Amino acid sequence: MLNSPVLKDIQNQIKINRLDSLLILAAQRPQVSFASNDSYAPVIKGYGYDDAITNGANVNALVTVNKSLLNTKNNKLQFANLKLLSDALRNNVSISEQDLKKSVIAQYITTYGDQLQVNFSMEIQDMLRKQEIVLKKLTEKNVYKQVDYLGFVVTLQQNGFKLKQQVNQYRNDYFVLNYLVGISDTSQPALENPDISVNVLPDISQSAFFRKYHFDSLTLEMNKTLIDITYRPKLNVYADAGYNSSLAYRPYKNFGTSVGLSLTIPIYDGKQKKLQYSKIETQENTRLANKQFFTNQYYQQVAQLKQQLKATEELVADINQQLKYIETLIKVNEKLLQTGDVRIYDYILALNNFLNAKGLINDNTVSRLQLINQLNYWNR
Repeated sequence: MLNSPVLKDIQNQIKINRLDSLLILAAQRPQVSFASNDSYAPVIKGYGYDDAITNGANVNALVTVNKSLLNTKNNKLQFANLKLLSDALRNNVSISEQDLKKSVIAQYITTYGDQLQVNFSMEIQDMLRKQEIVLKKLTEKNVYKQVDYLGFVVTLQQNGFKLKQQVNQYRNDYFVLNYLVGISDTSQPALENPDISVNVLPDISQSAFFRKYHFDSLTLEMNKTLIDITYRPKLNVYADAGYNSSLAYRPYKNFGTSVGLSLTIPIYDGKQKKLQYSKIETQENTRLANKQFFTNQYYQQVAQLKQQLKATEELVADINQQLKYIETLIKVNEKLLQTGDVRIYDYILALNNFLNAKGLINDNTVSRLQLINQLNYWNR
């Protein structure tokens, strides 16, 4: 998870919110600036701008200090909004971590299933090779016909081809697993059994997936309050000092200072505030509809996953029971094969039944683990 660019991006957004808080504090301090505006409007032979407008010239160089007043409540709301955004981002981190965890575990289970299949096929291939040596000798002694022996060799070769295909699939899935976790190591050590069990799901109100809708609700309420703040009176105090002169009368004495207040009171905005409230109300209706839909989907999916898990576990138990009989049959056939008292066709048939049953065991073992992983996904 440390290599996930999505999680890094969210963590950086949280840091940006902290910096935004510092920017709010910095904006409330007195703001100092320097400005100089200089102009000269000459009158030549009676032609030129009216001195009453231009004063002939205007030269100033001022240092100005501005300070906003009556911002205590506004600042508190800005800080509360940033905290809310950060809390929502942290909740998104939890969901993103769960998404990534689910993907990695799902790929691990898939690759582990490939490994089970490869190991089983290798065991069968070794067993077939040993039996092929025995059958070859028995065929040379005319205990079995040449055609029966060749039929067994074909079965051996087909299993070999199948094994190569499974090895390739295992390598590809292992590569994908390394890709998901950001590992460039090309070695393929054996995977351990993903011993996972069903976790107890939290109360729906405590789930990160449902807290998202809670944060969305708080955000909409906060947006209403921020709209209200923009309609509060705004009061600024300012002061400047420097040089300001038209150069018309004793310009060397035009050094001075001034102070003042700036008050803004909104009166009419063309019903913009009402329209903004309507937008928020529409967004709230959408949020409620999405939450209800997600809630219904959640309960349906969890119930379905639990039902599938139960059916899969029952099927695995039934197949394991059948597998015991097939293994016993194969052992008996192996002994009879060495004495020529069983047809090779019957032995191959029993072997195919064993392969199919074992394959079903592996497939359903993987399915069971995947179902548990999907259930545990909601445990956040």
